[in-house]
Amino acid sequence: MQVQVLLGAQAICRNRDEGSIPPRRTVTFSMKKVVLFLSTLICLLIGSTRQIQAIYDPTIVANNRFGIHLGSPADLEEAASLINSSGGDWGYVTFVIQKGERNTNHWQKVFDKARRLHLIPIVRIATKGNGVNWEKPSFGDIDGWISFLNSLNWVIKNRYVVIGNEPNHAKEWGGEVNPEEYATYLKIFSEKLKKSSADFFILPAGLDASAANSKETMDESLFIRRMIEKEKGIFEYFDGWTSHSYPNPSFSASEYASGKGSIKTYEWEINYLKSLGLKKDLPIFITETGWIHNGSGNSFKQLKTENIGQRLTNAYKFIWNNKNIAAVTPFILNYPEPPFNVFSWKDKSGSFYSFYYDVQKLAKIKGEPIQEINGLIISILIPPLQQIGQNFSGIVLVKNTGQSIWENNQIQIRSKEKEGIKILSTSFNQIEPGNEGFIFIKAISPEKTGISIGNLELSINNQSLGNAYSYHIFVISPIKVNFEAIFDKIISVFKGLTQKF
Repeated sequence: MQVQVLLGAQAICRNRDEGSIPPRRTVTFSMKKVVLFLSTLICLLIGSTRQIQAIYDPTIVANNRFGIHLGSPADLEEAASLINSSGGDWGYVTFVIQKGERNTNHWQKVFDKARRLHLIPIVRIATKGNGVNWEKPSFGDIDGWISFLNSLNWVIKNRYVVIGNEPNHAKEWGGEVNPEEYATYLKIFSEKLKKSSADFFILPAGLDASAANSKETMDESLFIRRMIEKEKGIFEYFDGWTSHSYPNPSFSASEYASGKGSIKTYEWEINYLKSLGLKKDLPIFITETGWIHNGSGNSFKQLKTENIGQRLTNAYKFIWNNKNIAAVTPFILNYPEPPFNVFSWKDKSGSFYSFYYDVQKLAKIKGEPIQEINGLIISILIPPLQQIGQNFSGIVLVKNTGQSIWENNQIQIRSKEKEGIKILSTSFNQIEPGNEGFIFIKAISPEKTGISIGNLELSINNQSLGNAYSYHIFVISPIKVNFEAIFDKIISVFKGLTQKF
């Protein structure tokens, strides 16, 4: 009875969400009131359950905080070589997607490649360039972003999305600085993303901590304070903190400097947020940082490239070792042309500067991000007629509907019934998310004659995975065959035929 009520309430909730009317039921007026009351109550409970965060804090699992900011997804392999080196695995890559680039097919290929390379994407959404400014984000375009972001099979459970970029610069917000408008934009965007999927991990735009109050920029502390004044509960609309912890002034300061405008800007920012009412510990994502260098060696105003490796080494060892730091993605791996050539880790000839190799050599850890593992059985091919206890082989067609790449021996096929067929072993080639593949099984037929009806299911670590698929086989007693008598009969027939000639 409890199950029936729950299922009925879920159906009503689903119809309510879809905007349709549940089918009319023939019940008494008083019973209808009771059902309506119970269904409404359960709808509220289910609705509140949907708000429970499905995301996880990346700092409480094994986490490789090393990362890099990319100018192009074409650099994924070189990024993996950098940040998944020296014992590391599952590092981070930050890249930008502009609204004119929202091509699901293209970006799914990028995500799939990142999955193979064990790279975790941090996606910063952007509008498009409009002269010297970036076009101001449109509230009306939020739904388009949500549709696109939900069309992708993300690499891990957490879907890291950064909403905008340095809006305390007028050029990043259509030519004006408007913290109130950005706060509302962030809130609405976050609400809609979370409603579409609780797996979205919302990050606010990184701010320029060194910007002053002027016609073109606003001091970060004032910008944040005005955001909070406009949207009192803004802290509830993001899950981590994005920091642009650059070594200022001139992107050239010591790695040991502290406070606002240093590579420890993130500490000042978190302390400032807590002074304004932040209660929770936010995972920190330093999506931009790094020193400018002299590149070809013609400029004496920037650091020598050979000196940057030591600064990065010290930063990773002594500064960016805070337990709340989830990722550090210095800007930028490959951008050898102005204006970002002074930040690029690669030169015009396609060679990396020495500091790339210095960071590559740093000891890292093997990250273990959470991925959804789901799949389904599409069909089963096994011999329909079996003898009792007979060994046989079969083929199971499956589809990987999760996020992880299935490796051989990771996924098993098992029988749900003890009296059904017994699976001895499974084997298959690698199956990527979204793809179908064959799993080959070796099994033993049941020990009881007659029609055997059972179910096979996918499993991992003895946990059920996906659907169960039924099978029917006919089990018979062992057939005793007198091969000598059969052979004698064949000979006699053969002799009879030869005598006719």
